[in-house]
Amino acid sequence: MGGIVQMHFTTVDYVIFALLLVASTGIGLFYAFSGGRQKTTQEFLLADRSMSCLPVSLSLLATFQSAVAILGAPSEIYTHGTQYWFLGCSYFLGLLIPAHIFIPVFYRLRLSSAYQYLELRFNKTVRICGTVTFIFQMVIYMGVVLYAPALALNAVTGFDLWGAVLAMGLVCTVYTTLGGLKAVIWTDVFQTIVMFAGQLAVIVVGTHQAGGIGEVWRRAQNGSRISGLELNPDPLERHTFWTLGVGGIFLMLALYGVNQAQVQRYLSSRTEREAIMSCYVVFPCQQIVLALGCLMGLVMYARYGEDSPLDKGYVQSNDQMVLYFVMDVLRDLPGLPGLFVACLFSGALSTISSAFNSLATVTLEDLIKPHFPTMTEARATLLSKGLALGYGLVCLAMAYIASLMGSVLQAALSIFGMVGGPLLGIFCLGMFFPCANSIGALTGLVAGLVMAFWVGIGSFVARMQTSGLPVPDTTDFPDMGNTTAVVMTTLMTSMSPKPRPTGVQALYSLSYMWYSAHNSATVVVVGLLVSLLTGPWKEKELTPGTVFPVLGTLLFFLPERYREKLCCVTPLENKSKALGRQPYQMASKKESNGVAPFQDEDKSPEEEESEEPTTQPSCKLANVEQETAL
Repeated sequence: MGGIVQMHFTTVDYVIFALLLVASTGIGLFYAFSGGRQKTTQEFLLADRSMSCLPVSLSLLATFQSAVAILGAPSEIYTHGTQYWFLGCSYFLGLLIPAHIFIPVFYRLRLSSAYQYLELRFNKTVRICGTVTFIFQMVIYMGVVLYAPALALNAVTGFDLWGAVLAMGLVCTVYTTLGGLKAVIWTDVFQTIVMFAGQLAVIVVGTHQAGGIGEVWRRAQNGSRISGLELNPDPLERHTFWTLGVGGIFLMLALYGVNQAQVQRYLSSRTEREAIMSCYVVFPCQQIVLALGCLMGLVMYARYGEDSPLDKGYVQSNDQMVLYFVMDVLRDLPGLPGLFVACLFSGALSTISSAFNSLATVTLEDLIKPHFPTMTEARATLLSKGLALGYGLVCLAMAYIASLMGSVLQAALSIFGMVGGPLLGIFCLGMFFPCANSIGALTGLVAGLVMAFWVGIGSFVARMQTSGLPVPDTTDFPDMGNTTAVVMTTLMTSMSPKPRPTGVQALYSLSYMWYSAHNSATVVVVGLLVSLLTGPWKEKELTPGTVFPVLGTLLFFLPERYREKLCCVTPLENKSKALGRQPYQMASKKESNGVAPFQDEDKSPEEEESEEPTTQPSCKLANVEQETAL
């Protein structure tokens, strides 16, 4: 075994990397001193609801295409073969469902924070619990996303570790604090282009050196890295078509359906239609990203075969292997290693800046504004900028803590995945089941989180005990196309065949791809049972527009009287008018919750009325004036 091999940057590489940071900062400064100059919370947190489809879709893509994903996907393919490519099958429903269910509900309610929905549907307590859970999730993950690529870069190239961490953290904090969501979205667009360019450069050069794409494919086939369709339904199998194609749908829903970072981008769109279109545009982009990661893994295999740099001791972990490969392939082409590192750090920047902005939004809208309803717009905007700055500093502190964690780093990463499923579950409970009440929602969320941590941490500990090995000192990132999956994959290591686990051990052996589905189902089942035991809510008690009548839509062939017994089949707003309520108003039992009616501050009532409504075929949501059609 040799020692870790370090390859160093040239001056051109440093210049290209520096240009990325300068350009990102420049975009933030541009939006700080142009347009409305970020003087209102609408502009700072929601880009004045003025964004078009293309930048929103590229920003959606970049937000969870983190550096962990760029490092993880190729090493996953290199180690385990192309079975992971079938994750692309989950993207279709994983983006179609948010487009036609979640986005119309959120957009028509004119929300700023996704967690405002939980108060409208349940009560303030549920909203606060959801918000605190999200903040906990993102704060921990931010530090890891910032530290992990810097650590890999330092190990392979000798690039100064804390110089890279501070440069990324401070640049991100500056442009997010000064430029608001507009700057975040446009820097995401720029960073997405850099990510594509960096990955393409490595694939093209690596394929050329290997003798062409045909030779790459031949070597991968000879090495049994081209996987067929694995239809084994066993949920304990790490990767099969069912775990990737079906379990992956729930991972996608947790990310693209209810995560605040993504919901905020939908809400920044000019119209509901553009918000929906942005989801459709993300679909082919996600497929391209997945294909690039998989191709890079195949090119790596064509270059090294079974003699991996990890086995030879040139690197210490899988997440360093991709960088080693890049530096090895591009060593004679000054500037291209710098381009890939810029690509890598673009992934980290886009994820972290989105986290800053979404955290500032939920903290202001969910935790501060309800207690200070008379707060002026100028003060609220200043406070939101201060929150973005504060979370930037917290991120740097978390990166430092991540550096001290050592073996606990995997456990910290897994927390992100554990929380995504229960949050998806509580939104599904509220949106699809009119009978669910606030007691059921709270109990379900707690049960989902307990189940998530029990299974997640239990499987990690059990795996370490059965392997008889200490927890590894470096984080292994075997995966990547979305954050939840990235995180949960860190808990899974390839193991030799062994007898099928039974009892609790079987639960601990559940494929990480089923975690989100398992945890969200726990929330829904427990929430429904508790709601039925404590008195289910009636349709007339619900806030107009907060329920999507999914059963009524699917069972369209039944007579209306039967569908009415199953779910809300009439627009809630119509019934609210019969009860003497107005659209956009809270139900009487919730009027004291401190949530203002969700009207667009920038439009007069006349302008609202003149908006052209978008029809929602057979899905009878509240017939509220809307501006976007997902």
